[in-house]
Amino acid sequence: MNNNQANSVAQAVIGCDAAARATAAAVAAAREMGVRINVAVCDSAGHLAAFLRMPGAFVQSIDIAIDKAYTAAGFGFPTADWMKLFDGNEGLKLGISARPRIVVFGGGLPIRIDGQLVGGVGVSGASESQDEACARAALAALVPADDHVQEQS
Repeated sequence: MNNNQANSVAQAVIGCDAAARATAAAVAAAREMGVRINVAVCDSAGHLAAFLRMPGAFVQSIDIAIDKAYTAAGFGFPTADWMKLFDGNEGLKLGISARPRIVVFGGGLPIRIDGQLVGGVGVSGASESQDEACARAALAALVPADDHVQEQS
């Protein structure tokens, strides 16, 4: 191993075309449900890769959608799973929920391609279950259902 290989690592990230497809799919799902959302896709480093806001979606939900994507990409599991992790651990509950940009309720999902974390998608503006359904539509748009984009719980 040469010195450059010892000092750096490769990191897979979602491509801009895929991020755009994911946001468009989430918006399409929201239209079908009759709700207005904000949807964000972050790459695996937590950097914003794509964002769409439906006219009339809550302005306050812009940052929430971005932070859901950031949280899911950074930790590699759905934002809704935080509540399970808090069970009986008040210190973790208080500590994590006090951290800026960390969201501990549903609507954020990690994006994995061939088992590798490449980003996260976050949706905000509807109910928690509707946000989650729109985020799942975003994942489904990335590859055919028989391929390997999945969330890890």
